[in-house]
Amino acid sequence: MATIDIKVPSPGESISEVRIARWLVKDGDVVNKDQVLGEIDSDKATLELSAEVAGQVKLLAKEDQTVNVGDVVVRIDTSVAPVVKKGQEQVQEAKKATASVAPAPAPASGSSHATPVAQKMMEEKGIAANTLKGSGPNGRITKSDVAAYVAGGVDAGAVVMSGWGGKRDQSRQKMSTLRKKVAERLVMAKNQTAMLTTFNEVDMSAVMDLRNKYKDKFKEQKGIGLGFMSFFTKAVTEALRQFPTVNAHIDGEEMIMHDYADIGIAVSSPKGLMVPVIRNAERMSLAQIESTIKELAVKARDGKLSIDEMTGGTFTITNGGVFGSMLSTPILNPPQSAILGMHNIVERPVALNGQVVIRPIMFVALSYDHRVIDGKESVSFLMAVKQMIEDPKTMVFGGKDPGEVLLGL
Repeated sequence: MATIDIKVPSPGESISEVRIARWLVKDGDVVNKDQVLGEIDSDKATLELSAEVAGQVKLLAKEDQTVNVGDVVVRIDTSVAPVVKKGQEQVQEAKKATASVAPAPAPASGSSHATPVAQKMMEEKGIAANTLKGSGPNGRITKSDVAAYVAGGVDAGAVVMSGWGGKRDQSRQKMSTLRKKVAERLVMAKNQTAMLTTFNEVDMSAVMDLRNKYKDKFKEQKGIGLGFMSFFTKAVTEALRQFPTVNAHIDGEEMIMHDYADIGIAVSSPKGLMVPVIRNAERMSLAQIESTIKELAVKARDGKLSIDEMTGGTFTITNGGVFGSMLSTPILNPPQSAILGMHNIVERPVALNGQVVIRPIMFVALSYDHRVIDGKESVSFLMAVKQMIEDPKTMVFGGKDPGEVLLGL
């Protein structure tokens, strides 16, 4: 009997152990090469474990078990090959393994006609399977179906919580390794930094007018939609050039400065909030920023972000406005020293030239580590971002008025 051992890969530097999040196959199943066998959960990311060869699997670790990097967790007997039937019945028996995930608890029970990822998303969101119509082969529910359903708003009648039926049941769910690490980092940010937050408001009229005027032409020529995040990212990179300490962080008794801007963009995913990083954002055009954000957001949604794509940022932007947040105090993303919080855009009465007018206003917040950044710098940085958003053409002139640039002022 020829066997191949599948070992736990290293999710990243300094990580020595991981948790078996779940198996997507059963012990004894026959699988194909490259078929996903399960998911491993580390304090930085959730990774897939795939079959290096085809054969019959022997699971050597249980779900929720902590194992070391390099441990053998699956053994594959290559002498047992997947059976391929002839004619129109050409179906690989190993494909049954993909659908052999343990039954999900209510309200997602009965979702056996869903992909493993879609079923996991339905469990996390509390969505009943009979409320979704699958777009996959033979009507199978896919992750895209679930994502579209969530984006369109969940029907309250589709979610059945036992407590609302008069019962007083409780359930316990173990925190994932990733969630526990996030909790540790958030507490560390609160306890080990001198965090303060400064606020301002931004009149979004100019950016909205510019976007409405050129968004169709932009999409036609660049192949990507034009959103507000690219404007803020561009404004932030220019403001970081003007105020470099906002882009710095503390390392022991030294302060590390950066002559580049690696901007973390907080995005929502089925596994929680992820912060992929746009490398050298200061050198990108708006189209390049938009394309990179879209690419990273799709990877986050599909659980495909690599460790490298989520580490090494120098500054973070988070947009609670997409969920309806009016104002919040964003928490630092260690070891970074500052984070910008965007919020929803609301038409508000404002005074302009002695007149009360209605303008689309966004409240913005900058949380910063006072050990690194003085109050004057934090306020000036946020003012620079505000001014560039309210007068977008200054973004390409080093934050200055084009006339001042022309006159060399």
